Amino acid sequence: MAKRLTLPQLKKYDITQKVIEALADAESRAILFSIIKSGKTAAELSEKLKIPLSSVYKKLTDLEELTLIEVEKWMLSDKGRKFKVYRSRISKADISIKKPEPILNLVPN
Repeated sequence: MAKRLTLPQLKKYDITQKVIEALADAESRAILFSIIKSGKTAAELSEKLKIPLSSVYKKLTDLEELTLIEVEKWMLSDKGRKFKVYRSRISKADISIKKPEPILNLVPN
C-alpha cells in the first residue's frame, strides 16, 4: 500500500506556495521589486538594500529557481571577473486567499 502524503508535504512541492513564501519574505520582496525597472548586480543590491552579500546571493538563487527573476546580461569587471545583472520578470503580484487554495496572479514585467 502506497504511503499517502499529508497536506503540509504536498504544499512543500506546490510552486504557488513557494512563490507566496518568497513574496512573504521581506528581503526577497525588496530584491525582486528593486530590479523591476533596471537590472542590478548582487553587489549593487547588497549595497542599496543593506542586506549582506551572502544573503543576496541566496535570495537571488531562490528567486531564479522560481523564475521570478532572470539574468539580464553578463558583465565583465576591470579585473576580468564575470558577474550577472539580474532583472525581475514580474512587475506586480496579487494573492487572493478567498478560497481554501490561494490564487496567485503575477503580472509580467
